[in-house]
This record gives sequence, structure tokens and C-alpha cells, in this order.
Amino acid sequence: MKKPRIKKLPNGLRVLLIPMPEQRTATALVLVEAGSKYETKEKNGISHFLEHMCFKGTTHRPTQAVIARELDSLGADFNAFTGHEYTGYYVKTAASYLPQTIDLLSDIYANSLFNQSDIEQEKGAIVGEINMYEDVPMRKVGHLFMKLLYGDQPAGWEIAGPKELVTTFTREDFLAYRKLHYLPEASIVVVAGKFDEARMTELIKRQFGHLKRGRKRSKKNVLDTQTRPSVLLEHKASDQTHLVLGVRSFPVPDRDYPVLGVMAAVLGSGMSSRLFQKVRTEMGLGYYVHASNESFTDHGIFSASAGVVNERAAEAVTAILAEFGDLKRSMVGDEELKKVKDMLAGRLVLGLESSDEISEFYGFQEIIRKKLLTPEEVIARMRAVTAEDIMRVARVIFVTKHLNLAMIGPAKDEKRFRALLKA
Repeated sequence: MKKPRIKKLPNGLRVLLIPMPEQRTATALVLVEAGSKYETKEKNGISHFLEHMCFKGTTHRPTQAVIARELDSLGADFNAFTGHEYTGYYVKTAASYLPQTIDLLSDIYANSLFNQSDIEQEKGAIVGEINMYEDVPMRKVGHLFMKLLYGDQPAGWEIAGPKELVTTFTREDFLAYRKLHYLPEASIVVVAGKFDEARMTELIKRQFGHLKRGRKRSKKNVLDTQTRPSVLLEHKASDQTHLVLGVRSFPVPDRDYPVLGVMAAVLGSGMSSRLFQKVRTEMGLGYYVHASNESFTDHGIFSASAGVVNERAAEAVTAILAEFGDLKRSMVGDEELKKVKDMLAGRLVLGLESSDEISEFYGFQEIIRKKLLTPEEVIARMRAVTAEDIMRVARVIFVTKHLNLAMIGPAKDEKRFRALLKA
């Protein structure tokens, strides 16, 4: 597969085409630079709510039932999602249905009706979704961790917003938000699969080229400072304690971004990783434990997550901190480093077998990085990471004043857990 190139329409819309002649399917993905970090406090949750409303009816497809019947007639796999920095809509079908797919997505993007009756009806679904997340501590503790790090700024707010606020949104709110953010110069159309490149370019121009530019509202820069370790506990009478323990890292454009990915894999990717072997296999503290790095345009988070026995939560925190510290004191051995790199390369290749996976791989790079790397280039950057790089970065990020612990479970003594946070 050759490296795709970004094309720009006269109105500023970016078009990213990835021909895959061997595929029988094709995926069309529309990404918009609009997510919770673009919201005001008074409208927290509107990006996510608007995503829901786009399937409720358009000028040319006036009801949700009409849209659903059309998608079903195509045998489509479709969905939408909202993050901190983007919203996406995708449809995957047999390649021959791409023209209908592009027409449908352009209609949803530009012509959603936002009928007040549909808004009122969907409020129940949104509240139900928020309640569902509240009932899943393994997921909720991640939101708690973001709140701990970033507090009362967009990066610390929940993407779905608070129930008492989202139930107040009106049609005028959605129209105003779309006018500010759903603009061609802030959007990308990605198509991956089997298609003729010239014909697809003309089709996208016809469906999206008439959209007018506007004045895009930018997101505020994240305030990313910390002077002492922090703890946030949420009491819950549960049979297991869920925790996230981590630090601030680097944004996607940073030169050490690849180092963070390799470091996370050493600590907590796979059954042979250090945290799995220590926390689950050796100590028997709980069922799941893993490490990850999540980076955005202007900040990043490196963390370990675990679900552990309530009475041994403090042991788990101490064990994870010990593994953090070991990366600062001892270099990763050649054999372990090779194993981790081979695993990461293999997983990347396995994860890019279909048109939807390829469209997301390149689309997310353009929306966050504004620079496209092929899988081979990503793997090359990862393989260039050295043991010295890992130790150097570990010494920068694993410092006492930058440690953070979020936890959901029966524990109440924040002071006890804060005393454990020493790097």
C-alpha cells in the first residue's frame, strides 16, 4: 500500500484516499475537530449529544427510521464516536455502495435537522449512557483520573457531560455549536478500500465541495502543571478496587512519543509484561493490570490501571510504583526490548487488516498529528527506541511531585494512599 496524500478542496476540506484494490469492502470516515475540549463549561457534553442527533434525521432523510433503513439495505457497519479532540462518523460497506455511503455521510454532516422532539427523546438515551458509565467502575476510574489531573478545565471534564446539563440543551444550542465547529477547514473525509481514486475525488467534491468556510473556534490550551502528588478516592461498596496510577507525559508531536509506547508495553502489555507478572501472577492481587500512554495535541498521560483485591490496594500501588522506579534505575535488557518491539509491530500489522482499521489509522494521525506516517514508518520509529531512551524518559516523568492516583472502592483514607506516592 502506498503512502496516502492529503488533498484539499477549495473550501479547505481535507480528503484522504487510501486505495486498497485487494479489498472487497470500503470505509468512509468523516472526522471533525470538535470534541469535549472545544466546549465551554455551560455546554459540556454537547459534542457527544450532537453526534447522537446526526442519525435522527436530515433534510433529505427526515427521520431516524429512513436513515436506518438505508444503512440496513447496504448491509452497512456504521457508528459514530466522540473524543476529547474530535468527533467521527463512519460507514463500512461493500465497495460498490461507496457512492451512497458518501451521499449519506455528507447529508448527516451538513443537514441534520435537530428537531426538538428528537432532542427530547434522545435525552433519555444520553442519561442512560451516562448512568451506564457510572455503573462500570473499570471505566469510570479513567474519568476520575482525568478529573484529578486537569480539574475544572475541558481536559478534566467528562466527554458525555453531566446529566443535569445535557438535559437542558435545545435545538438552538446544536445549531450554534455546529456553525462554530462543523466547518470544512476543520474536517477530514477519509476513504479506504476498493475504489477508483479519480472518481472518488470527484464524488467527494460534489458532495462536500459546496460547504462554506466559517470562523472555527479553537480549543483552549491545557494547563498542565503539577507541584505535588495527588490522590482522588471515590468511595464505593464494591467487591474490587479499581485504580489508575500515573503521571503526565508528552503530546503526540514530541520526539519521545514513540519511547512512551515502548515503555508502556514493557510495563503492561501482554501476559509476559512486568506488571502482569508481578501484580497478577506473582502477588495474585487481581484479575487485570495494564499500562498505557495516551497522548493528545498538547499533553499526554502515562498510567497503569488495575482491578485489585480491596484489602490489598495499597500493596498494588506500591508494586506498580516499584516497577516505575525500576525503569529509572535499570536499563531494559536486549531480549526483553526485542520481544516488546516484535509484539508491538505484530499487533499493529494485525490491527490494520481491514478498510475501517486503515481509515482510522490514517484519519486519527491527520486530526491529531497533522502528519501521516505509514505503518512501516511507525514501526521503524518504534524499533529505533533504545534502552537508554527508556531510562532517560522514565527519569523525567516518574518523579514524586507528578504522581497521581485515582481509585474507586471501599477505601476512604486519602492520607494513607498519598503517603505511598513516592518515586
